[in-house]
Amino acid sequence: MKMLRLWTLLLVPMLSAQAFAQIDTSAVEVDSLDTEYMQEEETEDNSLRIQVKGFLDTYHAARTEDKADWMASRTRARGEVKLEKGAASLFVSMNATYNAILKDRTGMELREAYLAYAKGNLDLRVGRQIVVWGVADALRLTDCVSPCDYTEFLAQDYDDIRMPVNALRTRYTWRSVTFEAICNPVADFFILPTDRHNPWALTLPSAPLPYTIDLESCKPEKRLRNMEYGGRITTNLSGIDFSLSVLRTWNKMPALSLTVSDNGKSLLVKGEYRRMTMLGADCSLPVGQFVLRGEAACYFDEAQSRGVGKDVVCRNTYNILAGVDWYPGNDWNFSAQYCHKYTAGNLDGLSVYRHAALATARISKELMRNSLKLSTFAYVDVSNGGVFNRFSASYALNDQIELTAGYDFFHADKGKFAMYKQNSEVWLKAKYSF
Repeated sequence: MKMLRLWTLLLVPMLSAQAFAQIDTSAVEVDSLDTEYMQEEETEDNSLRIQVKGFLDTYHAARTEDKADWMASRTRARGEVKLEKGAASLFVSMNATYNAILKDRTGMELREAYLAYAKGNLDLRVGRQIVVWGVADALRLTDCVSPCDYTEFLAQDYDDIRMPVNALRTRYTWRSVTFEAICNPVADFFILPTDRHNPWALTLPSAPLPYTIDLESCKPEKRLRNMEYGGRITTNLSGIDFSLSVLRTWNKMPALSLTVSDNGKSLLVKGEYRRMTMLGADCSLPVGQFVLRGEAACYFDEAQSRGVGKDVVCRNTYNILAGVDWYPGNDWNFSAQYCHKYTAGNLDGLSVYRHAALATARISKELMRNSLKLSTFAYVDVSNGGVFNRFSASYALNDQIELTAGYDFFHADKGKFAMYKQNSEVWLKAKYSF
């Protein structure tokens, strides 16, 4: 009976859909939906238009290192509905999930829900939405509005890692320039797992004592004075897409402070959050078979972790990224990025490098009339020598059904991937879009 109720929960909200389309990277913005699958109650321009789509997917992963236990086992149904009448629209996206490993992730989730008004040069959006800034691929420099959910670290689609925020977003276009303003009354932060039953839980391998982790108690109060706000200007200059952005925000990734208990036998690890300002720029330039991308961001007063018994401090950090995409033809795609971070000021007692670097590389190839896609995507911790590499093969049986198999490889002795060095895994995914 429990499983029957679960499948009812997953499927009932979705089976009313009569349209289909696969959710991909472009679905994050949801700026437009394919009118091919639009149901219209009337044919007039001011009529009510209803667009419905969604998918059902299931994902399962098993560890290949040490003991061969389950790393993930989840089934999810997503439904999306968009109502349009004239210049106004309402968009709602929901997930219904069953997670066999992480029981607390089972249930219904409101992903996005916003009202929009688009007329002439004005585009206004208010509600729960995903905001994407910058041109980097799976790296974050100016993309500081929507936080990330690292409950399963990077072993999930990046569109699922990015979280929505409750925001007011306005865009106005004047000639070739677009002005964007955003306000998030209640700040949102990264989700980092601390439950030891989660194979992706945050751990401190070098901690000298047993420890407990508290990432919630030090979050800022939900008051208007703690809101996030900023803006972005985007234009095209002689074929170069160029943007400038500024955001008054918080460090979304918590800085850690460690204190010893009164009896000296354990540590309390707290996540600390401080106000910071992001000033950034990005650009992209197509040149023949190549697309050149660049991004830079200054974080003023970014919170930094310190050693045992020392308070969190703030330092200015400077981030720069260079990337290139190459499309040589015959359905090949090559991409590479290099990101460098410089931390200014006195670093005594800080657990950061003066210079830190991270690189990515992507190779993909489509075969069999684009029904089979082979790809590899790697993060390389240049500073510490660690690597995370995701290999995958996807096969589309038809327009609705896609099967994917893959292997996630971790290798690191130190740095950001070291805590996951035993988490290499094989995985399978099946997806039905409607």
